[in-house]
Amino acid sequence: MGWLVAIAAIVFLASGAALAYVIGAASVLAYLVTDQGRFLSILPQRIFAQLDLFALMAMPLFILTGELMNKGGITRALIEFAMAIFGRFRGGLGHVNIATSVFFAGISGAATADAAALSNTLVPAMKEKGYDATYAAAITAASSIIGPIIPPSIILIIYGALMETSVAALFAAGIIPGLLLAGSLILLNTWLARRHDHPGGRGEELPGFAESFVRAAPALLLPFIILGGIVFGVVTPTEAAGIAVFAAAVVARIYNGMDFRTFFVALGQTAKLTGAVFMVLSAVACFGYLAGLMQWPQQLAQFVEHAQLGSVGYLLALNVILLIAGMIMEIPVALTLLVPLLAPVALAQGIDPTHLGIIICFNLCIGLVTPPLGACLITVSTVTGVNYWRLARAILPFVAVEVLVLIILIYVPQLSLFLPELAGLSTGGGN
Repeated sequence: MGWLVAIAAIVFLASGAALAYVIGAASVLAYLVTDQGRFLSILPQRIFAQLDLFALMAMPLFILTGELMNKGGITRALIEFAMAIFGRFRGGLGHVNIATSVFFAGISGAATADAAALSNTLVPAMKEKGYDATYAAAITAASSIIGPIIPPSIILIIYGALMETSVAALFAAGIIPGLLLAGSLILLNTWLARRHDHPGGRGEELPGFAESFVRAAPALLLPFIILGGIVFGVVTPTEAAGIAVFAAAVVARIYNGMDFRTFFVALGQTAKLTGAVFMVLSAVACFGYLAGLMQWPQQLAQFVEHAQLGSVGYLLALNVILLIAGMIMEIPVALTLLVPLLAPVALAQGIDPTHLGIIICFNLCIGLVTPPLGACLITVSTVTGVNYWRLARAILPFVAVEVLVLIILIYVPQLSLFLPELAGLSTGGGN
């Protein structure tokens, strides 16, 4: 009878219903089909338990930080500073695109916000300088996934809440992988710039370094305030998120881009995004409880044991599953649906929970730039007007590099664990 659930989910999706409703309805139907209907009465308690987590309080605050950045002129200051550093090189605006994503990542932690902001600003600038519009859109989408890797990161908060793993350790663990990803994309952009003779070079007109640094300095201080407080134990991630909101509002005011109307617009958008994420978390909690009742994680663990995959073998198999899932599912959905099912088996294989969190989140971020439902691809295509499928083809070299970085992270766990261990952060439970 399980096929009835799959057909119902497809019908719900085809009808245009919201994803949270699709998952919730399919889950309720699955309870009835598997003769577990008597447990439906406990679902409100399970949903509340899924959402009543201290770590999740940081998520809406970081979303609000990103909204304030976009609407307060902070992004433009970061772009000018990146231009002063990288604009002198061939393909310099491509480097600026990646560097701005790094700066942006240290404040907001949201890939789609990065993609939307840079699509509105850098893509037109690159086209004006002579870059192909499709390439400009592709590098914007590819670099946007740096946002959820370099802390603060909304998806790392969700993973930490789901797996009861220290969010502070996850934040510290994301720094080196995020910078490694940025460096790899810069190397690829350098090679493509020389191969295709992209604009830029010594004759490029650049903003003054000192002037752009002074203007960007308030924004550049935000990552140090956020990360320094978390890593050194001064504040919790949730407290750091509150400080980030206050600091972003102050910095936006300094840039003359913030008034009460703009602030309330940002609050409204944050409420919409947060509500959407929490609806999905609620729906997935229903399915996760059914998975526990049916002992699916235990069955998967037994399969892995019989297959004798080992820790690395299982991690590679898990990543193949997640890469496929990332192509068709939103990250919060994939995290809340698959992590409780697949992660316990990985932990039983002796894989560090912090390393596992970085691998899973990095993997799912690649899904943001892969068709058919890559959220960043859709965002960039919509904002820039570049054909979606042309953009999907143009981004393939960048996706290949991102998958290569993922493989390196799988085989070299110390890249993720070095900073948490250096800071004395527990890589196990706690937030």
